[in-house]
Amino acid sequence: MNIWKQFARPALLAAAAMAPVAGAVAAPQDYEFRLVANEVKQGNDAVITVRLIHTPSGRAVPDAAIYATRLDMSPDNMPTMTTPLTPVPGGEPGVYRFRTNLVMAGGWALTLTAKVQGEEGTVQQRLVLRATP
Repeated sequence: MNIWKQFARPALLAAAAMAPVAGAVAAPQDYEFRLVANEVKQGNDAVITVRLIHTPSGRAVPDAAIYATRLDMSPDNMPTMTTPLTPVPGGEPGVYRFRTNLVMAGGWALTLTAKVQGEEGTVQQRLVLRATP
């Protein structure tokens, strides 16, 4: 028996098992945003950091296009209290940061909508964080 066949076959089978199926498309529910910290210091230079995760693999998803954001105080029954978000460049792949003015301590809801490259549909999620004095 050829020694290369003995070692090559298991390696090829393992690689085939890990390769994506041709034409397979992940669904938007296969992704989720996660807050890096549930509490953020109140103020006009607050930075909120989230990760976009492909939940079946547990891996962070880089280069998503986040095109809709909203930050409001709906957790504290003040949905009309909103504040703008500005993307902050840099950081590790799959991590997205936003600078904002958290004018009040309390509960804030961050709503994000994103498009993952190569996938159909959009990922939309609402995360709740707390601004602390």
